[in-house]
Amino acid sequence: MMTYLFLWKIERRNLSRALFHMAIDRISLTRDPRVAFFKSLGTGTGTTFTPTDADISTWGLLVTLNGSEDSTDSISAMRAISAWRSFAVSEELFHLDPIASHGLWAKRDPFLPSDSMRSEKWIGEVATITRARIKWHENLRFWRAVPEVTRSLHDSDGLIKAIGIGEAPIGLQGTFSYWRSQEDLRAFAYKGAAHQRAIEMTAERNWYAEELFARFAVRKHELSILRPN
Repeated sequence: MMTYLFLWKIERRNLSRALFHMAIDRISLTRDPRVAFFKSLGTGTGTTFTPTDADISTWGLLVTLNGSEDSTDSISAMRAISAWRSFAVSEELFHLDPIASHGLWAKRDPFLPSDSMRSEKWIGEVATITRARIKWHENLRFWRAVPEVTRSLHDSDGLIKAIGIGEAPIGLQGTFSYWRSQEDLRAFAYKGAAHQRAIEMTAERNWYAEELFARFAVRKHELSILRPN
């Protein structure tokens, strides 16, 4: 199944339109037989994973389509996509082909690798999505532990982009990161001291009620200016 991550930049005067579409896009996407999974997302800097991180000028939509082919024309025709493009300033689009996924999102495993990807040794750019539903009584401890890890992430060799993503300001937290190669990603994940300490604390504190880590081949990355300033 191919997955697409849209990131739209908007002008602040269109914030109410963005919030409106965050609420109603689920209607058309739920009814669309092509859509296997979707999440409307707010974004942030991903430095503390608290509401102070929020970036109200950038909004996202994550969509997984049925089938294994890249269906750009099909997804571009969707009502929700057209609506965002009607007022967004710019659009960043990642075409993501799942390599591996562990865990659940909303009690589902939405990122299933294709047979061809299971057998392919991908050597290009990669992206990751991490997502967790944090137990309410662990939020404060989680927030205290995050800054050291995020500093390490943003300072990592080979990192092209990293942002926070979430379905809600508190308790449903995630990161999207975009890397030059799988080797760069592995260096951060397995050699970074801060990240290793966070893994140990996760096991010790049992922070999450639900968690997911997915790794993707970036088949295509597009940046489009929709309306020049």
